[in-house]
Amino acid sequence: MDIPPFEMERWQSLWENEVTYNLSESGVAPFTLAELRGLTGLDPSDTSLGYGHTQGSPLLRERIAALYPGATADNVLVTCGSAEANFIACWRLVEPGDRVVIVTPTYGQTPGLAEGLGAEVVELPLEEQLGWQPAPGAATGAIQAGTRLVVVTNPNNPTGAVLSTDSMSEIMAAAERVGAWVLADEVYAGAELAGPVTSTAWGQSSRVVVAASLSKAYGLPGLRIGWLVAGSDWRDEFWARKDYTTIAPSVLSDRLAAAALEPAIRTQILARSRAILTAHLEILSDWIASFDGILRYRAPDAGAIALVGYDLEIPSATLAERLRVEHSTLIVPGDQFGREGFFRIGFGYSEAHLRGGLLELSSLLEQLAETPPASTP
Repeated sequence: MDIPPFEMERWQSLWENEVTYNLSESGVAPFTLAELRGLTGLDPSDTSLGYGHTQGSPLLRERIAALYPGATADNVLVTCGSAEANFIACWRLVEPGDRVVIVTPTYGQTPGLAEGLGAEVVELPLEEQLGWQPAPGAATGAIQAGTRLVVVTNPNNPTGAVLSTDSMSEIMAAAERVGAWVLADEVYAGAELAGPVTSTAWGQSSRVVVAASLSKAYGLPGLRIGWLVAGSDWRDEFWARKDYTTIAPSVLSDRLAAAALEPAIRTQILARSRAILTAHLEILSDWIASFDGILRYRAPDAGAIALVGYDLEIPSATLAERLRVEHSTLIVPGDQFGREGFFRIGFGYSEAHLRGGLLELSSLLEQLAETPPASTP
């Protein structure tokens, strides 16, 4: 397995803890352990630090299953974040020579894995002018006979857009027509800025597998708790692969995750996330409007991220590197999503952190806007 470099993950891993303002982060401000204990009333100090249930405890799996209509605990496999969930699903479902259709732009894990597993990777692009939706008919054209897997991140990373009912229906119908599996990465569901939680793909076909976690919408990335939801026979297939990776979740994380997903507590956690995101999106929107003619974006439907386009003669990687070196601020260059002329910015952490990072980014953008383009000899 010869996997391509995961540029975005390496970029963040190298620098996210070395800068003053990390605006590359894609989740909501994390809870402290004390805050989570205060909210849930759970004192985990009596937890025996041995091995727990390798598939996740019955209580945690029951509470995850309750998020998916018709699912039971037997449909749920607890993983180390959604990253392990996506890895296991791709490892089991994709063989050399398979055709894998991926809705793009997207987080680079599944395209890299599919390529490394020897698949033919075909993009199903979201169109900026359509509000980050696929063009009508595009899914039908991309998901052809021989397609093994379709990967959909909904809500989307990096745009924050939620697929319309028509877009999702076309994708599902095309996959069903050719007998393809659908891997639905729903890690940002629950972080909607308005309206209900994004509809899950679970139950729309017997060949749907859902991946999600507590890392983004819930502000609990440090628990490293994610999950796969699949038909019980296939859940066991994925579980067999997990025997070769992390084996079991941390028993401490399992207990805390189960407490966080108690329905009344979950409601409070997601309300906190929505309050943070709503307030911070207003700050970001006002800031983007102040650069009218240079910056543009479609406000995200969900998540703590936005994909911002810019009208400056500088590659996105160079823009991001200068911002890091000269202003100790981190964003994600658009070329790491295959979208040059854009950058992804996170707005889910503290207001002071967001405002500080935007101030540094403003300084660089103002400097670039005043610099005439280099003359061509």
